[in-house]
Amino acid sequence: MKNCLCNIKDINSLFDRLFPLNRSILGEGYRKSLEILCEYIPFKLLSYPTGKQVLNWKIPKEWFIHEAFIEDLENNRIIDFKDNNLYVVNYSQPIDEVVPLDELKKHIYISPHLEDAIPYTTSYYKDNWGFCMTQKQLKTLKKGFYHACIKSEFKDGELITGECLLEGESKKEILITAYLCHPSMANNELSGPIVQAMLYQRIKKWKHRHFSYRFIINPETIGSIAYISDHYEKLKSNTFAGLVLTCLGGLQETFRLKRSRMEDSPFDLLVDRINDGDCIDFWDDSTPQDKRHIRVETFDPSCGSDERQYCSTGLNLPVSQLARKVYGTYPEYHTSLDNKELMGIEALSDSCNQIEKLLAVHEKEKYYLNKYPNGEVKLGNYDLYPGVNTNGARKDSSMEDIINNPFFIKKVMFMLNYSDGTKPLSYIAKRLGCSCQELQAVADILETKGLIQPID
Repeated sequence: MKNCLCNIKDINSLFDRLFPLNRSILGEGYRKSLEILCEYIPFKLLSYPTGKQVLNWKIPKEWFIHEAFIEDLENNRIIDFKDNNLYVVNYSQPIDEVVPLDELKKHIYISPHLEDAIPYTTSYYKDNWGFCMTQKQLKTLKKGFYHACIKSEFKDGELITGECLLEGESKKEILITAYLCHPSMANNELSGPIVQAMLYQRIKKWKHRHFSYRFIINPETIGSIAYISDHYEKLKSNTFAGLVLTCLGGLQETFRLKRSRMEDSPFDLLVDRINDGDCIDFWDDSTPQDKRHIRVETFDPSCGSDERQYCSTGLNLPVSQLARKVYGTYPEYHTSLDNKELMGIEALSDSCNQIEKLLAVHEKEKYYLNKYPNGEVKLGNYDLYPGVNTNGARKDSSMEDIINNPFFIKKVMFMLNYSDGTKPLSYIAKRLGCSCQELQAVADILETKGLIQPID
């Protein structure tokens, strides 16, 4: 790791290096982008060659584009790929023909809602060619013939993912992943990788890490599928919780958590605590009361990012998604107007601060495992249940003062039942309607009796 992201100037510099590159799911732009990010996170690079079967998919060929433009017959250039890499449909087939306007329009894409925006359009897995332009540019085209030229080629190559592990006391891992494949978009592309790099550098400096943290970066969808295909068992056994980072710009926007498929991942439950006001160490005193809330949405497999792959039916990992200026909710999404000004560099620093705090609060959560999970434990064997079971006071236990509390046995039963390593003590306390301190006293007793053990 050569470079650090200590201030807005550093973040701005990284953004400016990455933004102009013509990224796609494979190819030189992606490789160059990943090479730059490796200066901030020491990723181990994993290669998947063209043609390799990855689950239900195959790795495609790499796409190389050298030149693309539309000219009229007087050699007046209407659009030029050199001016903006969104002018060409990503993964376009080559073409070099003079075509009538009516035919050309069949291969032109515009943003229907913004007249000055160039849309981002792809055709990764179906042979096609096309151009993108603004509504204003399309309106200037007069009836006649135009020279459409896309000098592209497809070659056998490789899809590359990056992974990096920060080890903690536990072998259980927190997965932090982002995608890297959109060209020249800010919030919907670069906010995730940049915040991921900042988080890596912050967590690396922590004096104490209970969990291990695995950072993964890849082209969206096909990249996470490729990684899962080779690391299924490792992910299944080691992943304790995870976050997919996307669309983290928008300083005035509140955070949005998309729940995991199971709806009760560690971060799902923690955000519920935060929203209930039961996590006083999350918000700063300077945070206005009306901003002390994280929006929550249920899992939706029909939209989103790589949480759809990590939460697929067979894998079903406890992976949630964090976003801020959420994809599809702002008109500039997937267009050339998703730029630095729209995203806001300051928002990335603020997003990193909030996510680091979320991870730090989660580090303090306590998880336990019931050592006798099959059936109820015979509590009387441990002096945790009265010899005479009545609705009144129980006075025959050596732990008389504690057991005389009518709520004690209920706390014990809840603590034992929910201590499966996935529900934190804070969640169990919330279910019981008691404080974490009260339940911790019960957990300490159960641990002393050898009935539960802290995770790992």
